[in-house]
Amino acid sequence: MHIAGSPSPFEPVILQSTREFKESALSNRGSKMESFEEVLRQYRPMIFHMIRKLRIYKNIDEFEQIGMIALWEAYQNRQDDKGSFTSYAYNTIRGKMLTELTKKRREEEMFACPKEEFWNVKVDESLRPPLELETLLSYCDGLSEKEKKWVVAAFYEQLKQGEIASREGKSAEAVKKWRRQALEKIKKNMEQKERQH
Repeated sequence: MHIAGSPSPFEPVILQSTREFKESALSNRGSKMESFEEVLRQYRPMIFHMIRKLRIYKNIDEFEQIGMIALWEAYQNRQDDKGSFTSYAYNTIRGKMLTELTKKRREEEMFACPKEEFWNVKVDESLRPPLELETLLSYCDGLSEKEKKWVVAAFYEQLKQGEIASREGKSAEAVKKWRRQALEKIKKNMEQKERQH
């Protein structure tokens, strides 16, 4: 946003000295400042000073707007008996701009597009989905319930021996026995199917 008659963020801005800011603030301390327009005219260089100090080079117009809003808030909330308005305005403008910078950095990190190498990575075969349950159960003809539990837990749910034993409340040795018997029966079933074809 650019207000007519105001310095462009790209033009050099001559900053008033800190002493001039203080003198102006002291002269207005006893009486209510005339208007926000007067305050904005007087403190606008502080906004551009803060933009440069924080090394903001993107969205300068947006940060100018943030600075003006912060100045307005400082103007509305000032308490002359609490100290210098200049210091209060400076800290308010700086705080609002730092908050916005932090927010923008987080957004950039969240929505950062991965580098090209990311898209060229080969798929790890171990990450492919497990066997379909129906297909898996077709190999379980003649297996006991315990052996079928092991097959489903190991191949479909991809659980380890210890996890299966813990879930079923059995010892690791018992689960190993289910595994051995299940694999023997599945091997026989597969051999029979091959012979039939």
